[in-house]
Amino acid sequence: MNKELIEFVTQLVSNENLLMHEPMKNHTTFRVGGEAEYFVKLPDVQAFCALIKRFSEEGIPFFVLGNGSNILVGDKGIPGFVLDTSAFLTDITVEGERITAQAGALLSKVANTAKAQALAGMEFASGIPGTIGGAIVMNAGAYDGEMAFVVESVTVVDANGVIRTLSNEEMQFGYRTSILKKEAYYVLSTVLKLQTGERAQIEEKMADFAARRREKQPLEYPSAGSTFKRPEGHFAGKLIMDAGLRGFRIGGAQVSEKHCGFVINVGGSSAADIVDLMDEVRERVEKQFGVTLEPEVIRVGDF
Repeated sequence: MNKELIEFVTQLVSNENLLMHEPMKNHTTFRVGGEAEYFVKLPDVQAFCALIKRFSEEGIPFFVLGNGSNILVGDKGIPGFVLDTSAFLTDITVEGERITAQAGALLSKVANTAKAQALAGMEFASGIPGTIGGAIVMNAGAYDGEMAFVVESVTVVDANGVIRTLSNEEMQFGYRTSILKKEAYYVLSTVLKLQTGERAQIEEKMADFAARRREKQPLEYPSAGSTFKRPEGHFAGKLIMDAGLRGFRIGGAQVSEKHCGFVINVGGSSAADIVDLMDEVRERVEKQFGVTLEPEVIRVGDF
């Protein structure tokens, strides 16, 4: 990177918020991945918008990071800049039945804020280890709930650094997708419209979901959650189990014995191990059942 660009970045974020050769395994729930060439802890929305505009204009590669809970970073790392929203862009405010949350706010914290205010609708998200920004991009969901059900509007910045607000309808939510998968928009914040409820009932529902997660999911191992999307008319985990792949392992990557829909890092896994395992699982399931599994995990960087 040229000196003038680096000076531009440091003027916006300060020297201590710009890291070089940052190991991405420290910023993903899979706990694998090479280094980010430059890792930026975004201090505010103004810096976020200015950097998006400059990088887009000059064709500088960048990736916007939340909690790293649904990505797989390549062993060769990420060229250009990683823009981390989880360091400072974490404000959560409540007004009546609406919660406004910045992109880097953890879903669990938003759900707990809703619970504290006796607001129902975010219980499903209490155990998802992601940020609001990432959850909106992929329309995250669990236990018959999803972001599309609670999002009223989303404020984004486009590639020109222009801030705009999109309605729920304009977000084009679908199963694990939204308009943000197609357009160069980056989440700044969202307004969630919830409903007044009974705090005890909300707590009970969240506790039930948490118990189910502990019972059925391999939470003790690094992973990116559900590895594959749900194929129409099937369940990915059952197809993988029926293909005889429970516990199947390549290197440090393994199909979870507890829930076959999860690929886990049992220790010392590389990104290459995980990719090879996912590819083998897809091939065997397609060969045996004629069903093509589509990854839910997003690959980022160089492999």
